[in-house]
This record gives sequence, structure tokens and C-alpha cells, in this order.
Amino acid sequence: MYAIFINGGKQYKVVEGQTIKLEKFKGNIGEIIEFNKILLIYNKNILKIGQPLIEGTSITAKLIAHKRSKKIKIVKFHRRKHFHKVQGHRQFFTTIKIIKIKI
Repeated sequence: MYAIFINGGKQYKVVEGQTIKLEKFKGNIGEIIEFNKILLIYNKNILKIGQPLIEGTSITAKLIAHKRSKKIKIVKFHRRKHFHKVQGHRQFFTTIKIIKIKI
């Protein structure tokens, strides 16, 4: 069984027991979170597609950690102009574990 849900403007395909990284959101570590914006659920031979969402379904997850991803370099350079600028960026994310997909 798997489901596709929306969080932070992005869509995620998940199965029970899976650990995924989402955009950072507020919450304490160990807290149970529920997602209600479900687009699709597939269970054995049954496929439910929402228009746009499926009513009465939810995904329960446990918040595991708040972290930052690897640093990326942003380089801006103009040739022959003596302009060279280097920046770094580390994006915040939240790790969650899917506990249950409720149909």
C-alpha cells in the first residue's frame, strides 16, 4: 500500500515504515503528526484518486529530527570586471517516519 500526499507545495509518495525528508515545519521531536491532503491511495487492487483530495483519509507520522542539508556553493562571476562572489547555503529539513496510512 502506498499514498501520495502534499506538504509544502511538494508531493511525496510514501509507504508505511518509510523515513522521508520534508521542508522544515514546526513541531517537537517525537511528536505525532497527521497529514490530511492526500491525492492518491493504492491498496492491493484498489486505486483511489482524489479530485483534488480524498476525503476522510490521513497519514500518521512521527517527527524524528530537524537537521540541515549539505552546503551548496553559489558562485557569481563576471569576466573582465573584477567581480567574483561566493556564497554558501544549507537548507533546513525535517525527517519523519510514516506510521500508518488510514483509508
